[in-house]
Amino acid sequence: MSTSSLFTNARLVLADEVLAGSLLAQDGHIAEIQSGRSQAADAIDLEGDYLLPGLVEMHTDNFERHLMPRPKVYWAELPALMAHDAEVAAAGITTVFDALGVGEADTESLRGSAWSGVLQIIDACHAQGLLRADHHLHVRCELPAPNTIELFAPFLGHPRLSLISLMDHTPGQRQWEDIEQARTYYTGKKGWSQQKFEQQVAQANELQAKYAEPHRAYFVDHCRSNGIALASHDDTTVAHVEQAHAEGASMSEFPTTVAAAQEARARGLRTVMGGPNVVRGGSHSGNVAAADLAKLGLLDILSSDYVPGSMLSGAMRLVRDGLMTLPQAVATVSRTPALATGLSDRGAIAAGLRADLIQVRMATLPGGQEHPVVRAVWREGRRVL
Repeated sequence: MSTSSLFTNARLVLADEVLAGSLLAQDGHIAEIQSGRSQAADAIDLEGDYLLPGLVEMHTDNFERHLMPRPKVYWAELPALMAHDAEVAAAGITTVFDALGVGEADTESLRGSAWSGVLQIIDACHAQGLLRADHHLHVRCELPAPNTIELFAPFLGHPRLSLISLMDHTPGQRQWEDIEQARTYYTGKKGWSQQKFEQQVAQANELQAKYAEPHRAYFVDHCRSNGIALASHDDTTVAHVEQAHAEGASMSEFPTTVAAAQEARARGLRTVMGGPNVVRGGSHSGNVAAADLAKLGLLDILSSDYVPGSMLSGAMRLVRDGLMTLPQAVATVSRTPALATGLSDRGAIAAGLRADLIQVRMATLPGGQEHPVVRAVWREGRRVL
C-alpha cells in the first residue's frame, strides 16, 4: 500500500540554502520539494519550524553507558537498548552506529566482555520493528589489549557491522598524552583506584609493544577483505595520519592536534570531532578544540561521542559562532557522515533520498540565547517520535 505525507510551512534546510516551502514524502522517500505553502487539507503544518534531514551518528558511546550506568553495574540488554534507542531518536538521530569497544584486560568491564548477547538483542529488536532509529555497528578495537581479536569474534560476518576504528589508549600518547588527564578519567569515570591506575600505566607499554601492531594488521586486513569502513582514532602526529591513510582509513576520529587534522585533510581523510567539544568550548582531554578546527576549515563530521543531544546543539553552535552556514553545519551531522560510512541513500533533503526527517524549533532561553529543540522525528516517512 502506498503511503504519503505532505509537510508544509517549514524552513527546509537543503544542501546549499534554507527554503521556505513544502515537502512530499512517498513510500519512505522524498518525492517532491516545493517553495511556498501548500493549501492541501491533509498537509502537516510545521508552524515555521526547520525541517532537517535525520541525523547520522557514526560514533556514540551511549549504548555502552546504558549497559553499564555505573562502574561494574550491568544493566539488562533489552531495556538498555530501548533506553538508548529512545534517547538517540529524541536527539534527532535517525541512523546510529552503536560504538561497541572490544579489548580490555579488565574482564569486569564492558570492553573486556563478550558481546554476543547484545548482538542477539539488537537483531531481535530489529526483526520485530521495535527500534525508532536505524541501528548499525561500529566496533572500536583496542589494539594493545591481549583479548581484542578474541572478543571481536561475535561480530564476524554480522550484516550491521559497517565501521571499525583502531584505538590505542596507552597513557602518554594520543588522547592521553597528558598522564594526569588520563588519571582523572580512569579514577573518576572508570572507578579505578590510584594503585590500579599506576599498575595499568606500568604494563601499558609492554602490552602495546607485544600486541598493537599484529592486531592492527589483522583489523586492517579484515576491513579490506570485507568492504568495511576503517577509521583511525586520536591521531596526534603527521605519522599517525600517514599510517592510517596507507592502511585505507577514510576517517580520522578526534585528532588531538591541528597538525594531525591538516594532514588528514591533505590525505583525503574526513575529520570527526565531538559535539561535546563544540558545546563545552574544548576537549575534556585537553586536546585541540573542535571550534579551532572549524575556523581552519578542517572539521568535516560532528559526532555526539558521549552526549546524543550534542550533535544538534553542536551544529547550531557552529552557526551561532559564525563558523559555518546552517546548511554546512547540518551536513556535518547528516550527509557527510552518511557518505563516509557508505550510506548514500540518506542524510540530505533531496528528491529520491530516504524520508528521514526531523522537525526542529529554536527555543529562546533566559538571556535571549536560542537552543534547538527536536519536536518530531520521521524515519522513512514514518513518525517515530
